[in-house]
Amino acid sequence: MYRTHIMVCGVAGCASNKSFKIVEELNKQLTERGLNGEVKVITTGCFGLCAKGPIVVIYPDGTLYHSVKAEDVTDILEQHVLGGKPVERLLYKEQNGTVVNSLKDTEFMKKQIHLALRNCGVIDPENIEEYIGRDGYQALAKVLTQMTPQDVIDVVLASGLRGRGGAGFPTGLKWKFAKASEGPVKYVCCNADEGDPGAFMDRSVLEGDPHVVIEAMAIAAYAIGSNQGYVYVRAEYPVAVQRLQLAIDQAKQYGLLGKNIFGTGFDFDLEIRLGAGAFVCGEETALMTSIEGKRGEPRPRPPFPAIKGLFAKPTILNNVETYANIPQIILKGAEWFSSIGTEKSKGTKVFALGGKITNTGLVEVPMGTTLREVLFEIGGGIPNGKKFKAAQTGGPSGGCIPAQHLDIPIDYDNLISIGSMMGSGGLIVMDEDNCMVDIAKFFLEFTVDESCGKCTPCRIGNKRLLELLTKVTEGTATLEDLDKMEQLCYYIKANSLCGLGQTAPNPVLSTLRYFKDEYIAHVVDKKCPAGVCKKLLKYSIDKEACIGCGMCAKKCPAEAISRTDYTAPGHKLASMAIDNEKCVKCGACMSTCKFGAVKKG
Repeated sequence: MYRTHIMVCGVAGCASNKSFKIVEELNKQLTERGLNGEVKVITTGCFGLCAKGPIVVIYPDGTLYHSVKAEDVTDILEQHVLGGKPVERLLYKEQNGTVVNSLKDTEFMKKQIHLALRNCGVIDPENIEEYIGRDGYQALAKVLTQMTPQDVIDVVLASGLRGRGGAGFPTGLKWKFAKASEGPVKYVCCNADEGDPGAFMDRSVLEGDPHVVIEAMAIAAYAIGSNQGYVYVRAEYPVAVQRLQLAIDQAKQYGLLGKNIFGTGFDFDLEIRLGAGAFVCGEETALMTSIEGKRGEPRPRPPFPAIKGLFAKPTILNNVETYANIPQIILKGAEWFSSIGTEKSKGTKVFALGGKITNTGLVEVPMGTTLREVLFEIGGGIPNGKKFKAAQTGGPSGGCIPAQHLDIPIDYDNLISIGSMMGSGGLIVMDEDNCMVDIAKFFLEFTVDESCGKCTPCRIGNKRLLELLTKVTEGTATLEDLDKMEQLCYYIKANSLCGLGQTAPNPVLSTLRYFKDEYIAHVVDKKCPAGVCKKLLKYSIDKEACIGCGMCAKKCPAEAISRTDYTAPGHKLASMAIDNEKCVKCGACMSTCKFGAVKKG
């Protein structure tokens, strides 16, 4: 029996900051001190506070340490584990300087409710017994011994759970259609092909709580009458793949996967399929085509996968976060789950906060939480005193939400009403230094690159749209081009084969809707108000602020800066000047000048 547990985040941002070295040093020193039998070190999943990693939490007191390094291990062991006093310099501090000892007491956590993330950062994801100790596989046992398949579907329907992968289709309804489909062979699939830029929600669940997905898929298989499942995971998630495979192997050893589960006669097996990084394979029919070993391209619907899916058999596909809610819904009931969230969007939603935000990381909040609460109370606001400009939800498929909608409750229908969408849960924050035309171009470039090319509206239409958008950023577009862009957006949305093409114009439409003045500035004034679009940029030097030191000229890679003399009243002074014909707009001069003499506009 251990008296102390030291939990170290071993994934994502913390891992990139060498949290594994902390684990190595802890184990080394514990061995040297003869404390291996008293203190246990566990490499766990994401705590959410990625910006402050590596994170270490010590139980039973729950003390939170942030930005920990291997060299801090000695102090942690001597002062805290042996001395009983926290290491003050490693304790978490709020922006106002208040010291917080426990993760649950931080402003970051106060408005969060963890359902999908309930075990992340709490258990050892590589130990099935720790999952079982947190009610793991009890929902599967309840389903197989006390409920009929229809009972399961009724509970999921009554809970109001909607798919967390983007479209928000009712999960229970999807299962109901698949159950009603005739045939002895059916499949259950999990979409873990998280392709949105800045999104890492599904990855975190797989790395921190892989058994929850296995249990949920087994429940889904029982509900629709399936005996085989596939998890489609990005090959770029090696830790998630490794832990998921380990969890599958452990579940088989414990008799929780395979033949005659719980002695009920129910058989279910699970396999992993690796995706090669194609964004379009996040679309359900393209994903299934890829599992079949073919090029990942979408198929026309109907027939829908619940009727004719993987290998032309009835199939259900849900994403990782959707499945992560299922066991708790079964154990605690539909009413419990539906009491959280809004009338039409039940439960919680996991978001990956990124961009211009203080607390980048992973958050899970009840549906109906406002964008302002997420960004300024949980996320800690915009760093460096900058003004909030917009938030992009739904990745390349979503839209940009301006400041005027900061107080809108986040749910599926509200986001669609303002030109965005929930998507899988990426939430990218932008400040006053971002050009919204450039942002729209960035996301459109991504979708153009990721188009499978099967349908003309997406393959050609998005390319033409990108060409028009490029003209805007280069100052060669006309106001008529803006009208053409909008018309083309609606054509692409109405005629594309799959969700990639149908939603690709969303960033363009939302920025045209809320930031039309920036488009007009690019077209009419030939200026980028944010100073981002290089073709419209001009650097200049304020002669009165310049002291003629020449540091900017030394840093200029294009030799575009030279010394010039000018006459002020009664004085002959030296200053630097920029030749804009030679200037490559790299910004080296501005970052070098200590006197604020270099101006951008």
